[in-house]
Amino acid sequence: MPKSEEALEHAAQLLEKAEMEITNIPLMQRYDELACSWMSLANLLMEKERI
Repeated sequence: MPKSEEALEHAAQLLEKAEMEITNIPLMQRYDELACSWMSLANLLMEKERI
């Protein structure tokens, strides 16, 4: 299971890739969706780490 910091790193990398795909909107959107998933996971992991 990744740590919250790792999940945020994955999200950041995907968002950087999304920015590079300005001419390929479907791929840009997919990267964004994946980044959102990683950010949601990071949020859950941060909540778990607080307990």
